[in-house]
Amino acid sequence: MFKAGGKVDIPIVDRQEIRLAMLGMVDGNGHPYSWSAMFNGYNPDAMAQCPYPGIPAYLGKEPTETLRIEGARVTHIWTDQPDDAAKVAKASLIPAVVEKPEDVIGKVDAVIIATDKGNEHVERCRAFVEAGVPIFVDKPLVDNEEDLKTFSKWVEDGSAIMSSSCMRYCKEFMPYRQSTRDMGEIRYASISTPKSWERYGIHALEGIYPIFGPGYISVQNTGSVESNIVHIKHTCGADINVIAVNDMYGGFGALQLLGTSGRVQTAFSDNFYSFKKQLESFIQYLRTGVRPFPFSETQELMRMLIAGIRSREEGGRLVKLDEIAG
Repeated sequence: MFKAGGKVDIPIVDRQEIRLAMLGMVDGNGHPYSWSAMFNGYNPDAMAQCPYPGIPAYLGKEPTETLRIEGARVTHIWTDQPDDAAKVAKASLIPAVVEKPEDVIGKVDAVIIATDKGNEHVERCRAFVEAGVPIFVDKPLVDNEEDLKTFSKWVEDGSAIMSSSCMRYCKEFMPYRQSTRDMGEIRYASISTPKSWERYGIHALEGIYPIFGPGYISVQNTGSVESNIVHIKHTCGADINVIAVNDMYGGFGALQLLGTSGRVQTAFSDNFYSFKKQLESFIQYLRTGVRPFPFSETQELMRMLIAGIRSREEGGRLVKLDEIAG
C-alpha cells in the first residue's frame, strides 16, 4: 500500500472502485450500519432490524439515486461482537465477514475504524499503520496525550490517517464558517451536546472549531463527569462555552454566536448530509492525496478534548493547550 507523505496531488489509492473495510462496533454507536449503507446501499427489511432506529429513519428519507457515495464500496466487515457483523453485512450488503480485523490486509484499499472510544484507537489502528493501509478513524481520534503523540508520529512518518467529527461538515453551520461579518466581532459562543465529554465532546468542539479557526489558548472544565461545563479561550478574544451533559439529548448541536452587531442561534439536524460529506472527504483524500483540512487541526482539537478531561480531573484548573504534547 502507498503511504502518503506531505506531498499533494498524488493519489493514495489509484483504483476505479475503492475497496473499504468497516471495522469495529461499540455500545451506543451504529456507524457500521449507516456508513456502510452510504457506500453500498441497503436491504430495507434487514435495516429495519437495526438496533438504532434513527438510522433506518434517516436513510429512508434519502432518494435511492443520491444515497450512495460513488467510487467506493465496503467489501469487508468485522465487529467486536461476531453476531453484529452478520447483521450489518445483511443490512448493508457487505459481501465478506472476517474473523479478525487484520484479515482484511491485502484485500482492501483502506479501512474505516468505526468506533468512538479514543483510548482504543492506537491499538485498533496499529496493524494497519504497520501494513501501510490508509485509515479513517471515527471521532475522537484519542482521549489522552500519549496516544496523541503516537498518532502524530505516525502521520509525521507518512501514514495516511484521517479523523473527524461529522459536525465539521454540518450544513447548518456552514454560513458562519464562511463569514461572521454580519455579527461584527464575536464576543461569545456556545455549543452543546449530549453524552460524555470523552466520546461526544468532540462533536461540539469540531462543530465550532472552523468558525474561529486555529488559535485556541486554554480550556477550563468546572463541571462533572455527567455534566461538563467547559470554558475555552481563543486568540481572537472570544469566550466559548462547550457543554456536554449525559442526558441532554435535546441539546445536540445547539449553536449560539453573539457579536458586537448581531447574533445567530441554530442547531445541527441533518445526520445523513453530515455523515455523507465526512465520508466523501475521506474518499477524496484517498483519490488525491490532499487532506481536506490539515492534521494540525485534529491535533489541536485533541488537545482541547484532553485539556477538558485534565481540567475536570484537577478540580477545574485552567489548562493551557501548550501543556499538552502531540
